[in-house]
Amino acid sequence: MLNAVLRIETDDAETIVSALKPEMGRELPRTQVSMDCDGKNVTITFDATDTSAMRAALNSYLGCIKITEDIEQITGD
Repeated sequence: MLNAVLRIETDDAETIVSALKPEMGRELPRTQVSMDCDGKNVTITFDATDTSAMRAALNSYLGCIKITEDIEQITGD
């Protein structure tokens, strides 16, 4: 089993958590994902059975985070 931990420190932690909640409800094959938010820190833990599943999960979540940050910059929130 492969394990990866992504830690993000940001003033927009709550926005990122809100944006990722729908993703958390989506089933990713061969992958378990958990998320925790503590103030300005978001921690996302990935457990995958193989490198392909890990890559897909990381790409999916990082893509959502990038879009959230882009929207925050555009709207100025």
